Amino acid sequence: MGKLDSKIPSGPLAEKWTKHKNEINLVNPANKRNIDVIVVGTGLAGSSAAASMAELGYNVKTFCYQDSPRRAHSIAAQGGINASKNYQGDGDSDYRLFYDTIKGGDYRSREANVYRLAEVSSNIIDQCVAQGVPFAREYGGLLDNRSFGGVLVSRTFYAKGQTGQQLLLGAYGAVNRQINRGKIKSHTRHEMLDLVLVDGKARGIIARNLVTGEIERHSAHAVVIASGGYGNLFFLSTYCMGANVMAAWRTHKKGAYFANPCFTQIHPTCIPVSGDHQSKLTLMSESLRNDGRIWVPKKLEDAKAIREGRLKPTELAEEDRDYYLERRYPAFGNLVPRDVASRAAKERCDAGYGVNKTGEAVYLDFSAAIERYGKEKAYTMGLKDADKDTIRKLGEEVVEAKYGNLFQMYEKIVDENPYKTPMMIYPAVHYTMGGLWVDYNLMTTIPGCYSAGEANFSDHGANRLGASALMQGLADGYFVLPYTIGDYLADDIRTGPIPTDSPEFDEAEKAVKEKLNRLLSIKGENSVDYYHKKLGKIMWNKCGMSRNEKGLKEAIKEIAELREDFWKNVRVPGEANSKNQELEKAGRVADFLEIGELFAMDALNREESCGGHFREEYQTPEGEALRDDKNFRYVSAWEYKGEPRESKLHKEELVFENVELKTRSYK
Repeated sequence: MGKLDSKIPSGPLAEKWTKHKNEINLVNPANKRNIDVIVVGTGLAGSSAAASMAELGYNVKTFCYQDSPRRAHSIAAQGGINASKNYQGDGDSDYRLFYDTIKGGDYRSREANVYRLAEVSSNIIDQCVAQGVPFAREYGGLLDNRSFGGVLVSRTFYAKGQTGQQLLLGAYGAVNRQINRGKIKSHTRHEMLDLVLVDGKARGIIARNLVTGEIERHSAHAVVIASGGYGNLFFLSTYCMGANVMAAWRTHKKGAYFANPCFTQIHPTCIPVSGDHQSKLTLMSESLRNDGRIWVPKKLEDAKAIREGRLKPTELAEEDRDYYLERRYPAFGNLVPRDVASRAAKERCDAGYGVNKTGEAVYLDFSAAIERYGKEKAYTMGLKDADKDTIRKLGEEVVEAKYGNLFQMYEKIVDENPYKTPMMIYPAVHYTMGGLWVDYNLMTTIPGCYSAGEANFSDHGANRLGASALMQGLADGYFVLPYTIGDYLADDIRTGPIPTDSPEFDEAEKAVKEKLNRLLSIKGENSVDYYHKKLGKIMWNKCGMSRNEKGLKEAIKEIAELREDFWKNVRVPGEANSKNQELEKAGRVADFLEIGELFAMDALNREESCGGHFREEYQTPEGEALRDDKNFRYVSAWEYKGEPRESKLHKEELVFENVELKTRSYK
């Protein structure tokens, strides 16, 4: 255990995956019936993996803390899913999708994994169409595409602003079919509290029934962690309230390396923070940047007047608006990658041009798109001399057809009509590129323990391009893991059922119960949320959109002190043997207090700027990220040694044979 062997196949890049599938071991259908697999997490990666493996004949057990797999956070992915089908005829290909993803990730991801992702992307669309996912279609009947940040082609398939939800319903239908066949046993309202190792292999989990409080033992021949990302350690994020790092972090503490924890995605189009009362943030889909233009006032006095309510944005003349992304990045304009757009927004707001009461917001304006679409629709209707009101009305109808539910959601939250007044947006934590280190087969450094989707680190490098999360989750679940897990399970066809009455299960259950009882016995003065909010402020202020050596060293010290205080002064009411949501939160925040320190350590160690990791000491004269390929062209893989500060760094050197390493430019 612990050796960083990525198991990347030899041969030309475009042939690696096919060659690998032809050479790995298989399990025959009769033997699959005797093998059990646990899948933790039922989002797109977990549900697609569970359904695919059950269809192959494995006995699958799924676990999720929600009351239904349908409620996984994958439903919040609004904008679309990438695939290199080239339906638009604009020059897309597997290689171009691969290249855009490598470049978008600022050259900090594996070539082999990313090319495989691009290679299977088209299969995902076919699979989902067969499941009935209602992708948008163009006039001729073909599936429609739109563009997303960081690319020059249209390759994003979408279902209005509900793409994640529709894709998850497709996967959920496939899961339900296998539940009905008896091939999947679904455990909802269950939370994984520990991984159980037998002879060094992952052989099961300890889970808590969140309704009864009962601690349960579940065994299997392999375990798949597909439990999503850890962005909620920032407290305010676009994640759902319950999203946590528990399954991945407890797996890390059992020996799985944790890779690139400091690589966090800051999404540029989030509804801004309105006050201390908030417990989460809401995302506006990146798809809106296709038609929305981002701007702030050119003059400081105008920005101040807007903040004070003396001036409306619609009253500001065109020549007094600074479309700063179009000005700074003319080739990509408003469709630069997320990290670039986020830093640009922060720079303008820090300079005093922010437009809401807190000074931390910019405008996303659809007036130009409404006019353009209105003129086009009027022309096709034969209205050659349509007046402004007619054009406006027709244009709004087109925009509503494309983004209606997003506009409706914005109006409900902000109480402003985005058809009439520009949306206000500001960057927020949205996704984590870091996660459990996995090899080419998606296996962690623990034999028999796999990780899929956002829970692993594998495909996005230092910055994820928009619409690639759904692509990776479904690629891992439908088209990678069902092949690669068989290579490992081929050695287990004679193992027989894994017993749960072994010393290893006894020890794991005992440790879990002791931790729960310790949390309940502290009887301190502060709530769990008190510590979560304090951690979030440390993370956002010192490990957020930009970092520096001084702030990171302070963060490491402050998080360690906060964690020490947590274990002395937290108050968790109730008892362990019943439904207890405060106890659930306490366990999750305890893990956040540990990964937060490792996050800051990783950011301090990486003395360069790349993608979403922006160290203020390492930037170009224009304020862009400055990589150091000589010293930091590697994956940081951390081994747990008892405390976050004692973690040992392992490096997986990244080799680039098919793309040229160069400074990213979107100008």
